[in-house]
Amino acid sequence: MHPAEALAQQLKPGCGWDQWLADEFRQPYMRQLTEFLAAEEQAGKVLYPPRSHCFNALNSTPLANVSVVILGQDPYHGPGQAHGLSFSVRPDVPLPPSLINIFKEIQQDLSIAPPDHGCLQPWAEQGVLLLNSVLTVEQRNAGAHQGKGWERFTDKVIEVINRERDNLVFLLWGSYAKKKGQHIDRNRHLVLEGPHPSPLSAYRGFFGCRHFSNANQWLERQGKASVNWALPSKAEMIRKYKK
Repeated sequence: MHPAEALAQQLKPGCGWDQWLADEFRQPYMRQLTEFLAAEEQAGKVLYPPRSHCFNALNSTPLANVSVVILGQDPYHGPGQAHGLSFSVRPDVPLPPSLINIFKEIQQDLSIAPPDHGCLQPWAEQGVLLLNSVLTVEQRNAGAHQGKGWERFTDKVIEVINRERDNLVFLLWGSYAKKKGQHIDRNRHLVLEGPHPSPLSAYRGFFGCRHFSNANQWLERQGKASVNWALPSKAEMIRKYKK
């Protein structure tokens, strides 16, 4: 079995993404990408997230359930952090600075106290697609897998969402996400743009953007369920997501 075929099997059947993305795994770029990943692993390099969580964003948020899309760039490259959702970390590891700032904005916007962990899995299961542009990274080597083909794959994901769904909310933070989402149809979807929540840029307009309340108001106007941005406790999360 070619590595691309093995990787394709990580997409859950019936999630809606498989029918639109199946052809991507047969494209030369994806075969080259998966051969690169296999060679990196054979060379003894540690890659994140684990292969079983590579498509966690797509598997956790079926196409038909997507209501909000939050675009990220790369997975975290520290041990135990990445689990396939943009900005999210496993519940038992320290919060990254950007995620701390996201929680600060939610508190300011919606008066929701910051949680004691950084696992955003409950958001994904409510319809928030937490999609990174690049889906793998080498341990302690940020951006190591940029330009290897993942960007083309996730462009296809965005193309499918843009075309097949209506009245979604896209949250584009920072210049990278804005460029990634430049072809989203603003007549069909609400696109909210702002600075990245990193400590370097959060004070340039991310704080006070009110994207979370604006997203919910938009969804409610479209007759859709709003997102509960509050998260369960760390103890509850660890108990529920032991994998």
